[in-house]
Amino acid sequence: MRVFVTGASGFIGSAVIPELIKAGHQVVGLARSDAAAAAVQAIGARPLRGSLEDLDVLRAGTEAADGVIHLGFIHDFDNFARSVEVDRAAIETIGSTLAGSDRAFITAAGLIGAPSGRVLTERDKFDSITATSPRLANVQAAVAFAERGVRTSAVRFAPTVHGEGDHGFIKQLVEIARKKGVSGYVGDGSNHWPAVHRFDAADLVRRGLEKAPAGSYLHATAEQGVPIREVAEVIGRHLNVPLVSVAPQDAVEHFGWLGGFIGADALVSNELTRELLDWQPTHPGLIDDLEKGHYFHHEAA
Repeated sequence: MRVFVTGASGFIGSAVIPELIKAGHQVVGLARSDAAAAAVQAIGARPLRGSLEDLDVLRAGTEAADGVIHLGFIHDFDNFARSVEVDRAAIETIGSTLAGSDRAFITAAGLIGAPSGRVLTERDKFDSITATSPRLANVQAAVAFAERGVRTSAVRFAPTVHGEGDHGFIKQLVEIARKKGVSGYVGDGSNHWPAVHRFDAADLVRRGLEKAPAGSYLHATAEQGVPIREVAEVIGRHLNVPLVSVAPQDAVEHFGWLGGFIGADALVSNELTRELLDWQPTHPGLIDDLEKGHYFHHEAA
C-alpha cells in the first residue's frame, strides 16, 4: 500500500513509518523543513515538502496514496484556535480527495477532556463536549467521511504516549519537578491517565490502516489508567525531590499550562480495539518506562 503520512517526523510519526515499511508499505511523509525531510528520509520514507497549511501539497500527497495517516498538528497553545482551523482545513482537503474511493483515512485524536466518572469505550463519541473541545469536532468531521465512501477511523491516543525521545506531558512533569524542587500531583493524586508506549501505538496505527472498518474509533491505550500520584512518586525518587500535593485551585500556578490537564481523570478501555485489530501491546508500561531512567536525562524539555 502507498501511504501518505502527516506528522511524519514527530514522536509518533517517526515510529509509525518504520512499522509501515516493515509491513511492506511504501511511505511518503509530509516534511515542513529540510531537517524534517532528512529525518523522514533517514527512516525509509520519501519526503514531500510542505506544511499542513499547503492544501495543494496535501491534495497531491493524498491523490497518490492508497491510504492516509493524519498525525500532524501545530502545537501552538498561544494560538490554539488557529491551529484547530489549520487542522480542520487539512482534514477537509484529505477527506474530500479520498471521497468515493474506499481508501483508508486514519486521523489522530486525544482523550484529554473526555467525560470522567466511568470507563470510556470505543463506542463513546464524546458529543457532549464538542463545543468546549474544537479539535474533537475536527475528529468527528474526519470520521464523518465514512458516509462519503472513505474508510475513516480515528485513533484516540492516550495523553501519555511514552518512550525514549518523548517531550510531551510526562517529560514536562519531570522538568517542572526539576525546576520546582518538588514532584507534584493534584489533590490526592488518585486521578488516572491512560498510557501507551509509542511502539505499541505505531503497531495499532498500522493495523488500523490495514483493516479498521469505516467510521471506527480505536483506543491507543495499553494501560486503562495510571494514578498520577504513582507517576509523581517515580519522578520524585529519580530526581531526589520530595512529593507534594497541589490544591486544584493552585494547579495552573504550579504546573503552568499543564495545570489545566494534570488533574483530569480518565479510565479508558481498549477491549474493542484489541478484538477488532488483534492488537496486543508488548512494550513497557508507563511506570516501568519511567524507571528505566531516560526521562531524567537533564535537557531542556
